[in-house]
Amino acid sequence: MDGIREPGLRKVESHCSMAEADDFDLSRLLDKPKLNIERQRSFDERSLSELSINVRALDNYESTYSPGFRSGFDTPASSARNSFEPHPMVAEAWEALRRSLVYFRGQPVGTIAAYDHASEEVLNYDQVFVRDFVPSALAFLMNGEHDIVKNFLLKTLHLQGWEKKIDRFKLGEGVMPASFKVLHDPVRKTDTLIADFGESAIGRVAPVDSGFWWIILLRAYTKSTGDLSLAETPDCQKGMRLILALCLSEGFDTFPTLLCADGCSMIDRRMGIYGYPIEIQALFFMALRSALPMLKHDAEGKEFVERIVKRLHALSYHMRSYFWLDFQQLNDIYRYKTEEYSHTAVNKFNVIPDSIPDWVFEFMPCRGGYFIGNVSPARMDFRWFALGNCVAILSSLATPEQSVAIMELIEERWQELVGEMPLKVAYPAIESHEWRIITGCDPKNTRWSYHNGGSWPVLLWLLTAACIKTGRPQIARRAIELAESRLLKDGWPEYYDGKFGRYVGKQARKFQTWSISGYLVAKMMLEDPSHLGMISLEEDKAMKPLMKRSTSWTC
Repeated sequence: MDGIREPGLRKVESHCSMAEADDFDLSRLLDKPKLNIERQRSFDERSLSELSINVRALDNYESTYSPGFRSGFDTPASSARNSFEPHPMVAEAWEALRRSLVYFRGQPVGTIAAYDHASEEVLNYDQVFVRDFVPSALAFLMNGEHDIVKNFLLKTLHLQGWEKKIDRFKLGEGVMPASFKVLHDPVRKTDTLIADFGESAIGRVAPVDSGFWWIILLRAYTKSTGDLSLAETPDCQKGMRLILALCLSEGFDTFPTLLCADGCSMIDRRMGIYGYPIEIQALFFMALRSALPMLKHDAEGKEFVERIVKRLHALSYHMRSYFWLDFQQLNDIYRYKTEEYSHTAVNKFNVIPDSIPDWVFEFMPCRGGYFIGNVSPARMDFRWFALGNCVAILSSLATPEQSVAIMELIEERWQELVGEMPLKVAYPAIESHEWRIITGCDPKNTRWSYHNGGSWPVLLWLLTAACIKTGRPQIARRAIELAESRLLKDGWPEYYDGKFGRYVGKQARKFQTWSISGYLVAKMMLEDPSHLGMISLEEDKAMKPLMKRSTSWTC
């Protein structure tokens, strides 16, 4: 961690009050009748008409919040809570999760990545990662332990304000850290925070997803607690604006998607996801929608709201049109003509049909579809990426029809995508010469291991959330039962290897915190589906464009 400054940390306080918040649509930002509870005018009560943005109004969303209500989200699976039987693994999981807590000046501020004392190398697994803490935070929120999450949000917000330099090059002001560590000095009895913005990471890549997860978690905290005061503090408002300024900046790009380097997300090693990876685009979309109602309508906030709305419309159209793949669309690409010019071109990215890999034709069922991994000039990455597709469902980047199609695909290709341990981070694995070129011969990312087709138990919570939202809780139950058959016995591994996820990962850490918390979140959501409200966004019909590309999911 050489070169990282350790400035004195000021205590950041926020006076919290319980309030109500309603979900929103982009077309109205909760322009609703007031409920019979006194409150200050919150970010959820403003409409786009106040911004002179011409978007048609929608019917009121019925989900509401009160201090005693958890998440305010009704689902078809709400009856599941009546038949839910707690598994003995749950108590073990909570005990393991609490062992991973990290304290700063006596207050819990996060959880370390892994509590594996058997491992010879600690590396950075003893740090608090922003992306890793999200399922831990959701577990604590669902359990009514809100202070831990609030402390984390404030500490990472403070770290965002540090000057960030890597080899004399200054990073963008809004970059959130990938991780941080608390150093305890038992002699002086002081605690110091040390942050990593990518300068110590493998590959030296700054995390693009940390800022998005921070905004999403701030919304989850607000939805869970009903406390609007934290998001409305000047520090949080500034933090959101700095993140948004980075990703909404205008440049040379002709696409509304976000241009990224390899290793900038959960897949934090070289795996050929550079360009416009689905995971970042889905998180980008979700963060924009999450930030939209939380931004104050002052001079700066109003400008960002207008830019967000315009970007969301462009981004949703682009992703739903060009990243979506089903049987019909695959057939259309197979018949593409190349070297087309002008606005009338059908093959807009000049994709050569011969570049379609053979496995896609066998993998694509008659029923089902998914968002492919990447689209850029002359390149379509047809791989399936679990996190991006699940977040697309939760954020409503996927239309209701596309969400159903993704669930159909998972059911049709259960063995390939779920196998014996949920869930494949990516499918299929890269092999042979292609593996050498794309991964740089990375020995950790050999075929069907780690990020190259490995199975990650943490993805269980995202799969469960997507299942509940689409009314398919039986899929989640089946996946959870698979995890319960091995996770505890195997010591909560980070990932599993093999084509069907049969083997504990060759370099997987044991007692991986997000494997533990991901299981807990999945169980608690299935027990009480109202929890889904803190991590799910309803479809905004005002963003539903006339689709010129096929969205069919049946042959």
